Amino acid sequence: MSRRSEVVRPRIAVIGAGSWGTTFGKILADGGADVVMWSRRPELATEIQEAKRNSQYLPGINLPRAMSATHHLSEALDGAEQVYLSVPSQALRENLKAVRPLLSRTGVPVVSLMKGVERRSGLRMSQVIEQELHCDPARIAVASGPNLALEIAREQPTAAVISSVSQETAEAVARRARNKYFRTFVNTDVIGTEFGGVLKNLIAVAIGIVDGVGYGENTKASIITRGLVEMTDFAVAQGAEQETLQGLAGLGDLIATCQSPLSRNNTAGRLLGQGYSFQDVVKQMNQTAEGLASVAPVLQLAREVGVQMPIVEQVKMVLDGTMNPRDIAPHLTTDDDTPAGERTQNGQAGGGGALWRSLQRAFDQFRNSERSASSD
Repeated sequence: MSRRSEVVRPRIAVIGAGSWGTTFGKILADGGADVVMWSRRPELATEIQEAKRNSQYLPGINLPRAMSATHHLSEALDGAEQVYLSVPSQALRENLKAVRPLLSRTGVPVVSLMKGVERRSGLRMSQVIEQELHCDPARIAVASGPNLALEIAREQPTAAVISSVSQETAEAVARRARNKYFRTFVNTDVIGTEFGGVLKNLIAVAIGIVDGVGYGENTKASIITRGLVEMTDFAVAQGAEQETLQGLAGLGDLIATCQSPLSRNNTAGRLLGQGYSFQDVVKQMNQTAEGLASVAPVLQLAREVGVQMPIVEQVKMVLDGTMNPRDIAPHLTTDDDTPAGERTQNGQAGGGGALWRSLQRAFDQFRNSERSASSD
């Protein structure tokens, strides 16, 4: 028997077989793991298991032979060395109630692939996981970055960041979640990493709205740039590091989500801009646009810490039907006629300076991406 055939592939579980969950399962399988997907719908589990396809969420993509699927949670979690969660953020707590007894006697890392805030509590996904699984935060990691699922499933080169309060956990997950087309960096700023993934969705909805209305690149560039300032102000006020918002989880994800028609939040915004009601948009979307559910809890959190978020405020007004989409211009909103500077509310430079530093940082990250675990 050859040495190659003796190598034991680690067993990984991915809970949730939508576009991002299935894509991340492919990332892990292509990186050398045996991946078991859990799907709520038996017919989807059967398609992944037998045809190695997920035709509803990833049309045209052939999945690796190392990926299998089941609709039984116990079967998916049995013997898993790492567990990845990719369910709608508003359904996470309910799903975790079923997961908890199956993981109660293990100490395996639990990784959030979700980008949302729980509407009722305002909690980030890692906080919901900690509450429901009663586990040490050092076991929990989050993955974020420019993560348009279909592009990654097509094996287009992409970078992402894995964050945990435990450097060891972040590095263990990053080593597993990487392959020839997907490279991971690490940090320990869970707050900034999660809020970056949440807030960029809200800015992407705004971009979709102005795109649907028919406004051009100047309007969109203005909102993206000021959106980065809003994101930074909010996250720093919540305890995040500003640097995180200028990295993959902040600026990187913001650019990808705002400019791509593959973005669910951009698509939802575009439908709103074209005149569809919030209810009609929800009916038309066959996947969850997390940004729509996160607007209200994010604004509540912003008010509690005294952060102004005019872009998100106007998105909520459009969602509520109290503002005509053609009137959206949050980058023009001011309290008075006094000229305002570009600096963020926390006193750090925003606008072009932050953009240039972030682009330089991204270049350095890609240049050094051969290292197995780099600091984001």
